[in-house]
Amino acid sequence: MIGKWLGGICILCASWGMGLWLASQWRGRLRALETLRRMVYFLKGEITYGHTALEEALRRVGRREEGCLGQLFERAAGGIAGREGESLAAVWKDAVSQAERELPVLTREDWEQLEALGEHLGYLDVDMQERTLLLYLEQLELSIEYLRAHGRERCRLYTSLGAAGGMFLILVLL
Repeated sequence: MIGKWLGGICILCASWGMGLWLASQWRGRLRALETLRRMVYFLKGEITYGHTALEEALRRVGRREEGCLGQLFERAAGGIAGREGESLAAVWKDAVSQAERELPVLTREDWEQLEALGEHLGYLDVDMQERTLLLYLEQLELSIEYLRAHGRERCRLYTSLGAAGGMFLILVLL
């Protein structure tokens, strides 16, 4: 009898914990996209107003931010410096794919949009690079607005369904 109750408590804790984990993933994605937005604004400023070369601009932006996203920009800058006949798009794609493994809270769509950004940077004039960055910032804004608008209800839903699912499973098994 005690074993059944302990098993039920374990099931409830595990399912509720899963709901809490999903809610934290939602909030983590929002924070990561907000950080990425801030970094792209810095990159835009470096390129547009500072007339900094892309390699140096990426390096400066990467140094301003700690963590996986900062390393992404620094890796891309290092790839530009060390490339031999490799296009910027390929260097950027390699840096993004490496960052994707380190930061799993972003969705595949987020990573694809970030990869697409690298295809249009570097070889265009400053005006076109600025427009490319503005287009990407617009896409980021849409994602951030969606996450903010639905964040509270989704997080509450995840935790509630986790707990309710655990209780249902306990009733079925006992």
